[in-house]
Amino acid sequence: MKKRLGIISLFTLLFITFITIWNYSYKKGLEEAYIPIETTVPSSVIPSEKGVFTRSEFALEYLNMPVDEAHQRSLETYYNNRAYPGAPPSIPHPLLKGERGIGGSACLQCHQNGGFVEQFNAYTPVTPHPELINCRQCHVAQKVETLFTNVNFAKVHAPKVGINNALPGSPPMMPHDIQMRENCLSCHAGPAAPKEIRVTHPERINCRQCHVPDTREYVDVEIFTRTNRHQND
Repeated sequence: MKKRLGIISLFTLLFITFITIWNYSYKKGLEEAYIPIETTVPSSVIPSEKGVFTRSEFALEYLNMPVDEAHQRSLETYYNNRAYPGAPPSIPHPLLKGERGIGGSACLQCHQNGGFVEQFNAYTPVTPHPELINCRQCHVAQKVETLFTNVNFAKVHAPKVGINNALPGSPPMMPHDIQMRENCLSCHAGPAAPKEIRVTHPERINCRQCHVPDTREYVDVEIFTRTNRHQND
């Protein structure tokens, strides 16, 4: 009799233990998974061409728009309006509201959607970042006076067109950063785009599906030394 009660008690204890463990596991399974974030390892930020999707409604218009041969821009004029390749373009015309004309109250009236301007006999370039309305923070008006003398800074050459393909016929890589240039269509589509880099397929708005940034390392230049210092220094 005592042996039988002992076996029954043992099975009862095992059954209660099984129910307890199963109930605990079931509740844990209902909880959301939690993965701790590693704060010591910096996370890599993938640049995005998100700006191009905001102007995707104009992609088919750009595709069907006839080319105005008499008013095409070129890469030469594109780079001549910059202190160096990659620099913000200067303002080559009088400001609409004088020195205080900035952003949504002036610049975006022409540079948000582009169009032909009779006053300058040219098409207006479209800004790739219309959300940044303090334009004069980066873009400065051109000055005709020469205020600086030449120095021996290492000259930065503009990217060449059509020589950075991985294979003949493959999509060219992006020779510049995407930051501040998220809207690919602003420079590569439409009548204001330089003719050398005007894309033939603006309707394919997912640009980075085929075109990847050029991540090759640049060659180091020599240490900069001044050569225009005074003789008595």
